[in-house]
Amino acid sequence: MSEAAIRKDSVPVGQNIFEEGEEGGCMYIVKEGQVDLLYKGKLLATVEKGGIFGEMALIDFLPRSATAVAKTDCKLVPVDEKHFSRLVQETPTFALQVMRVLVHRLRMMNETM
Repeated sequence: MSEAAIRKDSVPVGQNIFEEGEEGGCMYIVKEGQVDLLYKGKLLATVEKGGIFGEMALIDFLPRSATAVAKTDCKLVPVDEKHFSRLVQETPTFALQVMRVLVHRLRMMNETM
């Protein structure tokens, strides 16, 4: 299933949401379910309801750095650049939440090195 095909639809367990190296035009909010983030097949994190993923490619416009797979049946809300900008303007704490996620994942990566 391509990123473009995923909107607010359900994503079945085991389905790749995106793959490492793909271009990314949005991040996702997990409305329901769990999503595993994998780097070269190694589990980095599991994102649960209310969590976000895919934010790096949205912010820096570089290819996806990890693969996202539905660990359970999921419902996702895509957030493209326009929607992201609006969320940041209307809810400045949203930007802090995204930064906290980035910092947390960076710290986790540092611990594995």
